[in-house]
Amino acid sequence: MAILNVAILISGGGSNMLRLLEDMARPHPGHARLVLSNRPEAGGLARAQAMGVATEVLDHRPFGEDRASFETELHKILMAYEIDVICLAGFMRILGAEFVSAWQGRMLNIHPSLLPKYQGLHTHQRALEAGDALAGCSVHEVVPQLDAGPVLGQSEVPILPGDTAQDLADRVLEQEHLLYPKVLRTFLTHFEPPS
Repeated sequence: MAILNVAILISGGGSNMLRLLEDMARPHPGHARLVLSNRPEAGGLARAQAMGVATEVLDHRPFGEDRASFETELHKILMAYEIDVICLAGFMRILGAEFVSAWQGRMLNIHPSLLPKYQGLHTHQRALEAGDALAGCSVHEVVPQLDAGPVLGQSEVPILPGDTAQDLADRVLEQEHLLYPKVLRTFLTHFEPPS
């Protein structure tokens, strides 16, 4: 079976990126070909370099409001590295419909809620305010609608009495670190490039 080239897109420290890279260091259907950040100061870049993974920075700020030009450059970089599948791992940019459509069926994201609940931001606070008994995380395919793609895997955590949003975030993050590598491995094992 051919090994697929994976790019991981980050904006920060890259804790989910790290778990993906650790898993891909073992026999795996994917090869970590690139870690890219839209922030030059992202801590995850040094962590990726320390693991021998190529890194790129595409700072979104010089592009201003011109999202299309940023995404054109992003696409060029991904093509230059012959990327098959993209993993968004704390990449804090909403990607436009044209870019997402070009990569549909080949781009995954991890989201800190049990989708379809709590798309977007402040998921833990929203779960607490709703009085939910459970929170969790979801890995899903990325489609042009925000956090609306097919869910490929979920992990639940209980919401405990007295939990703050940060307590919940910490507990959910532990599950993210377990779920994302497992889902990526399964996704790549059964991967067929979109026609």
